[in-house]
Amino acid sequence: MGAELFALTLGGFLADIGRSLREAFYMFWDTLWALVLGFGVSGAVQAFVSREAMQRHLGDHRPAAVVRASLYGMVSSSCSYAASAVARSLFARGADFLASMVFMFASTNLVVELGVVLLVLIGWQFLVAEFIGGAFMILLLVSFGGLWLRGRSIDRARAHVEAARDSGHLHASDVALEPEDWRRRIRTGAGWSDAAGYTLSDLTMLRKELFIGFLVAGFLSELVPTSVWSAVFVHGHGFWTSLENAIVGPFVALISFVCSVGNVPLAAALWKGGTAFGGVVAFVFADLIALPLVLVYRKQYGARMALRMLAVFWVVMSAAGLATEYVFRGLGWIPAAKPGQVVGDTLRWNATTGLDIVGLLAFAGLYWLYRNRERFGGGDGYANDPVCGMQVETAHAPESLLHDGQRVYFCSEHCRDRFSSGLGRRGRRLDGGDGSAKSTAPR
Repeated sequence: MGAELFALTLGGFLADIGRSLREAFYMFWDTLWALVLGFGVSGAVQAFVSREAMQRHLGDHRPAAVVRASLYGMVSSSCSYAASAVARSLFARGADFLASMVFMFASTNLVVELGVVLLVLIGWQFLVAEFIGGAFMILLLVSFGGLWLRGRSIDRARAHVEAARDSGHLHASDVALEPEDWRRRIRTGAGWSDAAGYTLSDLTMLRKELFIGFLVAGFLSELVPTSVWSAVFVHGHGFWTSLENAIVGPFVALISFVCSVGNVPLAAALWKGGTAFGGVVAFVFADLIALPLVLVYRKQYGARMALRMLAVFWVVMSAAGLATEYVFRGLGWIPAAKPGQVVGDTLRWNATTGLDIVGLLAFAGLYWLYRNRERFGGGDGYANDPVCGMQVETAHAPESLLHDGQRVYFCSEHCRDRFSSGLGRRGRRLDGGDGSAKSTAPR
């Protein structure tokens, strides 16, 4: 009897795991073409947009500078760690603090790859909400942040950043390339091979977040009963339900440890579980307050400023999610029914499969361009972060250090610290296989 009960229990457990893994794979398959498209467009934009303009035009947080910071963020990498490092770098080079934060918000919430995956996985309403709510969030950040992120707190943060720079933790690049007109560059093989490099490096950099996001979302959507979601996200209380969901959404992001595009599958699971529209939107916006990033802010700007940033960001993200819900409710754009499952069985011959095949062929072409970029004259002035794999311009790398007599470039201090501690070098070499260090400086 005991053996039969154990067999039944084990069989049910394995069946639950199987269903969860299947749902995770279906979500990945449903969004595969969208990921290739989004990261491909993002890579092209990063390769052809000048970084010098970012540093020249963000000296305050007046409307024109806020618009510029938003546009620069939209054409940057969607990685939350990289966005925080670039924002810190802009601030260290004289940019206004709030303008730097606007750049960071736009870089992780108003980017192409996030919007395309939202469209495919949850629906067009969430794609539109990304941009309408993102505009609300930036306006609220500038307004509310102007009251709480100013004066002596900014002075202390700048002093903290300058101390890090003076101690050698923030390096300027030794080489800067002359700006090249994008109209000429876009017609060259070198330009497109560098764009392919951005695409491949961004996918490499975010592979863990994407894997964890899909995997956790699969388990949440299959194993967590509706009663659990109802206990966390209350229902049936009108405005108070919307308010509570918008506040709790960022808290789930805080403890989920998943950021950037990787939190979209989790958002899909929350939506299926009954979370209010504004709560899901606030959760998507809140990737910048995942706990590892809060610890990064503490290192960048000091503990007191990190706590202020957490409080301001949380309020802004919740308020933007709540405002977006009521705007969409007034327009009648909130879906009346929620899905019984996130995606279902999509592994069949249909439009999605056709798009995925096209996406895989496009990815193969991008990979070929990346592997042959030296033949096309690409790669000059770029280096790959040896920890996460992100492609960075050496002239604007947020972090670098000397290793065995050679300059090594990083996308953020998070990766620099992992490299310094030896964690980033496990299983990843700086060489071609013979153990000798390979130069990451431009050729």
